[in-house]
Amino acid sequence: MLAQPESACFLIADISGYTSFLAGVELDHAHDIIADVMDTVLKRLRPKFRLAKFEGDAAFVYAVGDKIDGSMVQDAIEAAYFAFRRRLRDISQSTTCTCKACAKMRDLDLKFVAHYGQFIKHKMAGREELAGSDVIVVHRLLKNGVNERLGGRAYALFSDACIRAMGVDPAAQGLIEHRETIDIIGETVCWVRDLEAAWTEEDARPRNEVTREKSAFVLEFDFAFPRPLVWEYFTMPDLRPKWRAANEVREATAGDKRGRRGVGTVNHCMHGAAAIIEEILDWRPFDTITLTTLVPMPDAPKILMGYAFIEQDGGTHVEIRIAKPKPKDQAFLDKVVANFKEHITHEVEVLHGILAERLGAPSPLEEPVISTSAGRFLSQPVAAS
Repeated sequence: MLAQPESACFLIADISGYTSFLAGVELDHAHDIIADVMDTVLKRLRPKFRLAKFEGDAAFVYAVGDKIDGSMVQDAIEAAYFAFRRRLRDISQSTTCTCKACAKMRDLDLKFVAHYGQFIKHKMAGREELAGSDVIVVHRLLKNGVNERLGGRAYALFSDACIRAMGVDPAAQGLIEHRETIDIIGETVCWVRDLEAAWTEEDARPRNEVTREKSAFVLEFDFAFPRPLVWEYFTMPDLRPKWRAANEVREATAGDKRGRRGVGTVNHCMHGAAAIIEEILDWRPFDTITLTTLVPMPDAPKILMGYAFIEQDGGTHVEIRIAKPKPKDQAFLDKVVANFKEHITHEVEVLHGILAERLGAPSPLEEPVISTSAGRFLSQPVAAS
């Protein structure tokens, strides 16, 4: 049988400054640094995106589907970039190595190119790879004029086809229109997100988190599934009703977000004619969410709560933290807490089954094995003796 075309969002995460970084440095240390930071990036992109091919200083990934969630794609890209910047900063500060590679690692940066189109599976050298004109397009878009336009800063470049598939208004979201001319294909309309500006804003933004110390009680659950996947089922309005007791979730994004999920988003979780109303106060994919929730009960106060998603042994530890209430609201919380615990525990059992079934489905393409870091750099804080 002939291979059947499939639709997908293609994404390339490309390390900028790679060639100059390799010039005159210790190759073993340089390779280890690249392996370390690329693993950091891929952890934020998976499993929404699957790895198609590792291309030295770049990872080519894709997400199959006729429709893609624009907020989730942008969150995944920004989470990957923010993690990349934090990881470079952390290993630079923690390493005692004085080699040229370790000294120059802070010169590295990252850019992303995204396109939406079709592919077929093509067998080459004993393994399946993606093939098709749209696969060529996303690679051609790596050679672009965005660097000159942004002064060499990090960016995410989306083709107009990708923007349409994500269903977002690029101008309303502050993306910059950009055009590239590709051989044979011609002029291609694109949209650019300045990731350096996004990082500067994110790094300076104060946290609004419900910590364990500020909690009246904490519910804890363990999932043997990747953190971005668990995050999706806790946050995406089309996935939440599959496991939570809601008919639908009606999402209204904030005016300054313009169609993008995040701070200021208001969710109406419909239970028949009644609605539980959530307002998001802090949004840090794929780490924490802080929100208020208002249940449809007489004299109900807004309850402040937080969700923490913590990587743990290849899986995810989730903490649902209910903030200590004001004295006048204590009696209400005491009245509803037992019912809430019972309901969320049952719902999490349902979610476990859904995730197990989803990950048990056959993969569209076997992922290649990539190089791993030798683990020379610290990944956790070291306690003082």
